[in-house]
Amino acid sequence: MHTTATAFTLRAWAEGRTHERRTGYRGTSPEFGEIVLTAPLPRKNTPGGLVSEVRGPSIPTATFESRGIHTEAADLPTLNGSVLRVGDALVHLRRNRFGLTRRARALHFRYGGDRYRLWAAGRKKFVLRREADDEDPGVSATATRSGFGGSRKVVVRVSGRALAADIALVALFAGVDRAPLTRGGAVRAALARSARLFAESRS
Repeated sequence: MHTTATAFTLRAWAEGRTHERRTGYRGTSPEFGEIVLTAPLPRKNTPGGLVSEVRGPSIPTATFESRGIHTEAADLPTLNGSVLRVGDALVHLRRNRFGLTRRARALHFRYGGDRYRLWAAGRKKFVLRREADDEDPGVSATATRSGFGGSRKVVVRVSGRALAADIALVALFAGVDRAPLTRGGAVRAALARSARLFAESRS
């Protein structure tokens, strides 16, 4: 069901220690209820990869997973070697790694017959757009992160009438390393991972 959604805030949370530690963001949407993002799930539960997960009583459960050696030097799942699942659906992702602009480097996918596009609006801000079609004018959800440490938060603002899947997806991508969506971010992320892997190989 399409619903006009007011802005909501997801605040940082953490619990547990070492291999059982869970971190992420959680909050409540007035229209869609409680939202809990775990980013990432404890590594002991996801050997060989990194997985972020969003859950809530009124939204579909969604996960974003990346696998490969690069995940050993990452804190969040990345757009490389990634898999998106929404409910029971496996969602195919595509993007132009060589795009010159942020819009050209956007992530594209389809879910439930709808086309989505995700692009960076800044280092701490991104936009998820469900494209318009013959029956629906579409919706845009903008997520902005601010703060440090335990005071971190993500504010989500929605323009248009949203579906539960829209809310789940915008919350989920707050727990994904979106650096490759900009040229500068892709370079910084690659250098940081290389340095971290090199340091770990010498320890």
